[in-house]
Amino acid sequence: MKTRREFIVTTALGFGLAAVGARSETPASTAITTPEWKNPVKDFPERAPQVEAGLAKRFVIAAHTDLAAVQEMLAVRPELVNATWDWGKGDFESGLGAASHMGRKDIAHYLLEHNARLDIFAAAMLDLYEVVKGALTAQPKMLDVPGPHGISLLAHAKYGKAAQVLEFLGTFRSS
Repeated sequence: MKTRREFIVTTALGFGLAAVGARSETPASTAITTPEWKNPVKDFPERAPQVEAGLAKRFVIAAHTDLAAVQEMLAVRPELVNATWDWGKGDFESGLGAASHMGRKDIAHYLLEHNARLDIFAAAMLDLYEVVKGALTAQPKMLDVPGPHGISLLAHAKYGKAAQVLEFLGTFRSS
């Protein structure tokens, strides 16, 4: 005869497996565990807390136009340099992304000096010809990948008045 505890565990286990379309013949003493290869999270090191969403949003908004605010915020919270804000529907933007589609080279250079992650959109705005050429040579379809707010690579180059990149994009598109 089963104890009350064994009955509850076996019954709950049976209902749980039945809910996903399996039958349980498993004795109460056998634990169901996730195989090691299906549990990659357990090996991740502990992380610092996430940047608060409101603060990330304020930083990204400032990075569109306000170098002084960006400098002040980074002096207090250096982890903001790579913080992103999700405007919705996968439209993620970092401070560098904000500065890039606004043609704000001063803000972009400041962020890069403080360890922002360079992307192809910032490279296009900053006229980093070799970076853009290398990326597009390796992955030509990147030409049509939209940047923050759906803004094209070509538009980023135009906003930065990036002569070499603009010339390259003109010939790259027609090749």
